[in-house]
Amino acid sequence: MTTSIRGGQLARLLGRWHALPGRRRNPDYAALAAAVRGLLADGRLALGVRLPAERELAESLEVSRTTVSASYRALRESGHLTSRRGAGSWTTLPNGHRVATSGLWTPGDDVDMIDLGVAASAAPDELVAAARAAADDLPRYLGTAGYHPTGLPELRSAVADGYTARGVPTSAEQILITGGTQQALDLVLRLSVPAGAPVLVETPTYPNALAALAARRARIGTHGLDTATGWDAEMLFGALRQTRPRLAYMIPEFHNPTGHLMTADLRERLVAAAHASGTELVVDESFVDLPLDLPLGDPAMPPPVAVFDRHSRVTSIGGMSKPYWGGLRIGWVRASAPLVQRLAAIRVGVDMASPVLEQIVAVHLLNQAGQILAARREQLRTRRDVLVAALREMLPEWRFTVPSGGASLWVELDGPISSALSRAAEDVGVRLAPGPRFGLDGTLERFLRLPFSLPPEDLTEAVRRIASVRHDLDHVTAPACRAPAVIA
Repeated sequence: MTTSIRGGQLARLLGRWHALPGRRRNPDYAALAAAVRGLLADGRLALGVRLPAERELAESLEVSRTTVSASYRALRESGHLTSRRGAGSWTTLPNGHRVATSGLWTPGDDVDMIDLGVAASAAPDELVAAARAAADDLPRYLGTAGYHPTGLPELRSAVADGYTARGVPTSAEQILITGGTQQALDLVLRLSVPAGAPVLVETPTYPNALAALAARRARIGTHGLDTATGWDAEMLFGALRQTRPRLAYMIPEFHNPTGHLMTADLRERLVAAAHASGTELVVDESFVDLPLDLPLGDPAMPPPVAVFDRHSRVTSIGGMSKPYWGGLRIGWVRASAPLVQRLAAIRVGVDMASPVLEQIVAVHLLNQAGQILAARREQLRTRRDVLVAALREMLPEWRFTVPSGGASLWVELDGPISSALSRAAEDVGVRLAPGPRFGLDGTLERFLRLPFSLPPEDLTEAVRRIASVRHDLDHVTAPACRAPAVIA
């Protein structure tokens, strides 16, 4: 069944499409077509979506039907739209594109692209040795069917020990091993969020969490984070009291994308407020192992949110993608033992269990967590400082708060140009994640997430290229209508 989007909805997503820097000399139809491609490029408009009729969109945008008609024709010519008389027009994929690690559609020949769309690092040196040791251990498990819906006992125990060491007494029965943090969130949503249920998220927030909530047809409400200071306690608690959401998804440790760290006092008050409003808290701890200016276990590091849970309101999710390697699809859920069993029953209908060999690899890596995480934090600290220095030198008008952990900067630009800048950066070999990907309905055009997980030389070169196209946005001398390199 093809999904449709109404004229008013598309107009909200397009936002100020007609007022982007450098587009004043472009025809309206070309600017509109480029803006629609931009929505496809950053994932806010999916493939196979039926666009509004020309007349309906023209009325919503307050432009002539001729402008919309010419825009649709340009999209058909670039391969981003297919039309059939009597059936309408729907978004499509140009030839020669593939799906990238970011989940977006990209050209198949982008091997030289500097990818700043993904806030994840390459594998640690210890991974190969861990994989070999896991292969040696594998024969011990070959006498069974190999299905472990809740996870291998050894891995569940290792994850539980990690929580206990952080101050949250946890047993292996409270851990469910999943295929990455994203699957952990998906399973929790399948259990807790029926279609139409209200949920609360921060804005900005992790794009794939928004996608998972949209897939559940949740009614999403937002609580805005201040760029400099993070959470406003009274606004957050007011949102909980007023909307009484079924579930609230939060990222308290080095928030993705802003990098903020929630204080211990706010964590305690948040759990109490969630209990009062009947809200389940889902706490994403993807970056908890990456404090860059504080050692792990330092008293200045706030305790886990689950420390304050007295009524089984907190479900914690995490995984190995950010501190270890994204290619190792190991995540987990920490919850009450009965809830874990209910999640495991749902999980059986999804993929049965996680691969045994990968779980054994994870056990070996967790046994070396001290040295691996220390090296990862030192690596990210160095790269963060390189990125900060490059931005201050080449784009001094951009503003940001240097995070004390995590893997990215949340940068406030000098204008609402995030999507336009991202499209332009593709032409010089840099892939960006524009601000609107981290919010709803086309907001956050003044912001850009810049991960610092790549090698220092790549980060410096990427900023140099971004600075060059930022200058060009204000000095466009000729109309341009092109097919972007990323499509979603």
